[in-house]
Amino acid sequence: MKPAGIMGIVLIAIGIIMLAYGGYATFTTKENVAKLGPLEINKHEEHPVPIGPIVGGVLIVGGIVLLVSGNRNS
Repeated sequence: MKPAGIMGIVLIAIGIIMLAYGGYATFTTKENVAKLGPLEINKHEEHPVPIGPIVGGVLIVGGIVLLVSGNRNS
């Protein structure tokens, strides 16, 4: 199998995983709430970042295109 076909399969798998996962990534921020001498009180907060299912769909379509073009005889 040609490298384009392998990359197509990888993109399809990543797209399916993104659609199944729900499309959310998170990042954590640290906020200093209080500082009393050598003591610090910090607050960690997670923020979800929606990654639309459109990205998963685009990956699947791109993977199919690569898979078809990679398997064509030249």
